[in-house]
Amino acid sequence: MINLLLAPQAVPLKLVDIVGGERVRRRLFTLGFHAGDIIERSAQGILRGPVLIKNIESGVTVAIGRSVAQKIMVEAVHG
Repeated sequence: MINLLLAPQAVPLKLVDIVGGERVRRRLFTLGFHAGDIIERSAQGILRGPVLIKNIESGVTVAIGRSVAQKIMVEAVHG
């Protein structure tokens, strides 16, 4: 299990956990990202820019800050 910043781009990933506080969890939940969802890191801004993540199941794509991306724990989906 690794954080989203360390995960490869354009690879299906399972959102395992959000290690942030209640505010971060609630924000991601409102944006449509829940534990167990299959997501992918679509792109990353140059230098310290935002990270684009896509929920493959719902088709939602959002930009999140790097500090939030570090709190999203993922694992590669095999198969």
